[in-house]
Amino acid sequence: MTTHDIGALEEAVAGLRQQVSDLHAELPRYGLVTWTGGNLSGRVPGHDLFVIKPSGVTYADLTPDDMVVCDLDGHVIPGTVGADRSPSSDTAAHAYVYRHMPHVGAVVHTHSTYATAWAARREPIPCVITGMADEFGGEIPVGPFAIIGDDSIGRGIVATLDGHRSRAVLMANHGVFAIGKDAADAVKAAVMCEDVARTVHIAKQGGDIVPIPQDTIDALFDRYQNVYGQKPQGGLS
Repeated sequence: MTTHDIGALEEAVAGLRQQVSDLHAELPRYGLVTWTGGNLSGRVPGHDLFVIKPSGVTYADLTPDDMVVCDLDGHVIPGTVGADRSPSSDTAAHAYVYRHMPHVGAVVHTHSTYATAWAARREPIPCVITGMADEFGGEIPVGPFAIIGDDSIGRGIVATLDGHRSRAVLMANHGVFAIGKDAADAVKAAVMCEDVARTVHIAKQGGDIVPIPQDTIDALFDRYQNVYGQKPQGGLS
């Protein structure tokens, strides 16, 4: 690697540290996490590296220098800023997703209240509102139960979301994992997951909910991903 390449990599890592650190503030702001629970990571573009939140550090105390740089096996890169920190306990899950879903640029994990309640019931969230069709292209599925500590959660995420349009999965009895093109996109998916989980939960209290026909879901998803907004770029695929 040339001096220029090293400098470009260091610049990319520094920028990602800042972005991931800043976006962690959105998780408590939207009520998606409590205390030190939850985490966000982002892949370093063009490199087999990602940055992730350190374990057990409160959101108010996080800084860019706290972000831990890891390889795609989840090992901390020695000599980097933050290498003295222990990375998130979910690092192995994030690493597995990056290894097996190369189109994913970021992963976020939350225990947001309504979505986690669906996960506790091991019940997918049905697509019954247009905003959910826009964002997720169908139901938000449930992934298998898995224990933190190895890549079991990552395996469940990949197995559930592979070939699925949803950018969020409800891991059984645990919480939400969401993926995105980049860190902001993944956080948006987590925010929207909690929003639809709450809305559909409330709707169910009033009676039977009515699913949207699949052809309509397809049309809504295509429009939102490829037409809506200033510079549509298509869904994560």
